[in-house]
Amino acid sequence: MKTRRRRRPLAGKRVVITRRKEQAGGLREVLEKKGAKVVELPTITLAPPASWKPLDEAIRQLETYDWLVFTSANGVAGFFARLRQHRKQAKTLRGFRLAAIGPATARALKARGLRPDIIPDEFRAEGLLAALGGVRWGGQRVLLARAAKAREVLPRELRQRGARVDVVPVYQTILPKQSRERARKIFTRRGKPEAISFTSSSTVKNFFTLNGRPWARRALEGVAVATIGPVTSRTARALGLRVSVEANPYTVPALVRALERYFRQQPSPH
Repeated sequence: MKTRRRRRPLAGKRVVITRRKEQAGGLREVLEKKGAKVVELPTITLAPPASWKPLDEAIRQLETYDWLVFTSANGVAGFFARLRQHRKQAKTLRGFRLAAIGPATARALKARGLRPDIIPDEFRAEGLLAALGGVRWGGQRVLLARAAKAREVLPRELRQRGARVDVVPVYQTILPKQSRERARKIFTRRGKPEAISFTSSSTVKNFFTLNGRPWARRALEGVAVATIGPVTSRTARALGLRVSVEANPYTVPALVRALERYFRQQPSPH
């Protein structure tokens, strides 16, 4: 007797992913294993910061810091690329206390032979602050390497706790030019995708920048908006979107599981 082949949970669903091209592979792979047809529409790409001067100055006086804090894997990559320009190696940082905002950032540090002292249970600034709650910050010097534009929650709170914090941009996110026309082709009236995923506030904001706010809102009518967590969700809602799916914990695998649950609960078209 033949057994029926089990239908994959996202079979037949077109899902747009907006991560930058170099980081899209992991999400694409997991979605495709679940049966989804993945459409890549990168709404961010990385560029060097407007000036390397703040980071160069921080690297020159690296030994004066007590803590190095990283809020993304991109921040780790950008910092270490510049460190090499100064002919310094990763092992230079072995005497420092290291904090990583989540598992992807921690993996980026571990790949360079460094083990973070702090990885929070909740993978956002508030979670990292909670994990750092037991530290006596008075007089501690902190180097926060991050994107040029980011939330101020972390440095503001650490300063209030008594730390001396230097925020240095190690990269900036910009809009890929070719994505504007690609977006128009993907979001046609006849063949809209079933879902779109946003993995940072920047991916949401840049989606709206592609062809303007009125177009973005029309394009996403009837499309399930899926986000990596509450910070990205707030950005989406502030721009007038209804968020259908939110990952918890704030990771790519959790985002895919949340999409599965969402479509499982939708009424069958037949």
